[in-house]
Amino acid sequence: MISKTTITRILDSAQIVDVISDFVSLRRRGANYIACCPFHNEKTPSFSVSPSKGIYKCFGCGKAGNAVNFIMEHEHLSYVDALKFLGRKFGIEVEEREESEEEVQQRLKSESLLVVSEFARDFYVNALWNSQKGRSVGLSYFKERGFSEETIKKFQLGWASEGRDGSMSAAAVRAGYKKEYIISSGLGVEREQTGELADRFYERAMFPIHSLTGRVIAFGGRTLRTDKNIAKYINSPETEIYNKSRTLYGLFFAKSAISRLQKCYLVEGYTDVISMVQAGIENVVASSGTSLTSEQVRLIRRFSPNVTILYDSDPAGIKASLRGIDMLLEEGLQVRVVLFPDGEDPDSYAKNNSPAQLVDYLNSSERDFIEFKIELLSEEAEKDPIKRRQLINEVVTSISVIPDAITRAVYIEECSIRLRFDQNLLAREVNKLRKVRLPHGSYGKESETKETLPLAQIPDIDTGDRLPVFIKNIYYEPAERELLYYLLKFGEYPLYGSEEGAISPIKVSQFILNELQTDDLEFQNLLYKNMFEEYYKVKELSQEDIQRHFTGHPDPDVVTLTTSILIQEHSLNIKQFLQSLIPEERVLSIVVPKAIMVYKAKITSIAYQEMWDLLKKTPADNEERQKELMKNMQTLLTVRNELSKELNRLTI
Repeated sequence: MISKTTITRILDSAQIVDVISDFVSLRRRGANYIACCPFHNEKTPSFSVSPSKGIYKCFGCGKAGNAVNFIMEHEHLSYVDALKFLGRKFGIEVEEREESEEEVQQRLKSESLLVVSEFARDFYVNALWNSQKGRSVGLSYFKERGFSEETIKKFQLGWASEGRDGSMSAAAVRAGYKKEYIISSGLGVEREQTGELADRFYERAMFPIHSLTGRVIAFGGRTLRTDKNIAKYINSPETEIYNKSRTLYGLFFAKSAISRLQKCYLVEGYTDVISMVQAGIENVVASSGTSLTSEQVRLIRRFSPNVTILYDSDPAGIKASLRGIDMLLEEGLQVRVVLFPDGEDPDSYAKNNSPAQLVDYLNSSERDFIEFKIELLSEEAEKDPIKRRQLINEVVTSISVIPDAITRAVYIEECSIRLRFDQNLLAREVNKLRKVRLPHGSYGKESETKETLPLAQIPDIDTGDRLPVFIKNIYYEPAERELLYYLLKFGEYPLYGSEEGAISPIKVSQFILNELQTDDLEFQNLLYKNMFEEYYKVKELSQEDIQRHFTGHPDPDVVTLTTSILIQEHSLNIKQFLQSLIPEERVLSIVVPKAIMVYKAKITSIAYQEMWDLLKKTPADNEERQKELMKNMQTLLTVRNELSKELNRLTI
């Protein structure tokens, strides 16, 4: 843990222009600085840096944050490591809390395992280049695969020898490494009968697996024997430094290219990655033959929301992997597919064709994943009603996991046409699946918009002056965002100005809180809700310090949202236009109540529609229920009309 005092010192010292100018050429424009964005390719500058607010914002790709976020994003560091980076730059000693004895021992053990793994990497590399069998067997194999010496050295490929003289474990012991760490790293095994230390890997071509920061954490070894009783590949077991479900082969080499190009190619094996990189496709990673995991998906999402999966032509293998690909959709990624010709895979195609031909094929053969799934499964289902039903279920399942409502709606419409199936029925099936899974947290990260709302649980309606309170689960992102805007920019300003004689004019933050509490309303977007609640914990600070609190927040999502709220995109000729406007702080008494009423009007409108849907479904003989619903609808209609009148009256 880094102390809050140290974090404050770093944030105060790390002037954002000084930090970003180390990586980007900034040009001054008015009060801000501009540049071409370092996170995506562009020719016209859309990257803006505000020295007064200490934040940056790209209006092209949407990246935003403070100095710490920039270092995290650009250098792919954690929050703590980014703080340490800035601390070193500005000569600030980073004070961390004292570790417990158990934590110290754990850290030392992990570091020891990393050191042993890097010793093994060097041992295998040396054996490849300098031993007779390493050169004649291992190096020959890599060159037969088409790998250049430069590529072999880049990926630190090696050779594991056989025999006592070539034992890595024995060499590590002679070099002073403890036996327990050689075993714990998965590189050595202890024979039960003799207690003798033996190598896990021998007579194999070796592929080191790197962490996100480039440390060697594990190995994959491929046998070059033709004996079918020997496993073709063996991999390091899971250890304290290696968790295969959280690791993607090649990500250390690919992360910058993935971030820059905003696309990640996903392949199956080590050689696929290496051949693609050698052919000039740097933004490629592999799941290393294991089923894709949610942790691996989130790793990809850290660098890009776009994934293209590269398949060979094996239909059985593709079908077996389809279910796992739904995880990519569930995390909000845009998924596309490339299918290679018969007999080809990414490795062979990259070797047998020129880099230009490979790029052309990838670009021309990309297809949307849902479209690809329909085509793959529809051949068998054409004349078989049972298989057709299974196909529709498969497609509906994939669509249902997509978090963005608009994307789901587009897919439902397209699938309705392609499958010749009723669109409304597809939509109902998708919503049914989502309702089943939502309570269990499977869709915990909804995107900006949600689906058509499920029918609410309707308690008794309060017919007094208060708004009905039966719509707690409705999502109103734009209206909630607007209220956050007024809190962050003007929360501690007086709502009605500082009129003479007014002893304690109500502040904007007080007005917003009172209005929401009066009608028993709360934000539904979890991020907005957390920020709203946190605002009232720090509201005793000045408005500028409140903004600094949120722009310097340890949660990058909070920083990104705050930055996007505080920095608005303007045209280049904005200066004269701004001079003609009424300052916003002088019309808070109009715009803030209007924002509140827009929020309430949206709630009321949706609630009225839900009541209408309930009324249509109520049996004709249930007159009591019909009267109750009609009475509630009349209440809502009255409230909505009053809000409409007030909104029409509130104009600037």
